[in-house]
Amino acid sequence: MSMHSTVPKQESAGFMTGYLEALTLVERLHRLLLDVIKDEFERLGILDINAVQALLLFNIGENEVTAGELKSRGYYQGSNVSYNLKKLVETGYMHHQRCEIDRRAVRVRLTAKGRAISAAVSTLFARHARGLEDRGVMDMAGMDQITHALRRVERYWTDQIRYIY
Repeated sequence: MSMHSTVPKQESAGFMTGYLEALTLVERLHRLLLDVIKDEFERLGILDINAVQALLLFNIGENEVTAGELKSRGYYQGSNVSYNLKKLVETGYMHHQRCEIDRRAVRVRLTAKGRAISAAVSTLFARHARGLEDRGVMDMAGMDQITHALRRVERYWTDQIRYIY
């Protein structure tokens, strides 16, 4: 048997178990975030927009961006950005116009109605941040630690994608 056995060491197996649990939590938290936004909007009687679209409006905020920039800047993580942009324009949450320089590109920005949705999501997030802190769920040091760890994983995954080709 070679020294480079495919059987993981006990520590590696434990790390793999932790890694898979972390992946499951990240995925579950994203789905829960969308459910939390959906529930808030139902409570507010806002029914013509879904949670993904509301999160997109929140992430764009006061910026004016092209559709291509939405993913590169991290404003949108889904695969159906064109569909959601079209729906947001149709429902009056977003303005769009062709770029003067590159007529193929479309620039988007929020309407007053879109800014109201962004503000509602911001209010929800502020309430949650206060709740996490007030109830002792997490303090600033814990938040910094989680954020730092997630950024390191993000960099690692980005490097994996970048160096695959």
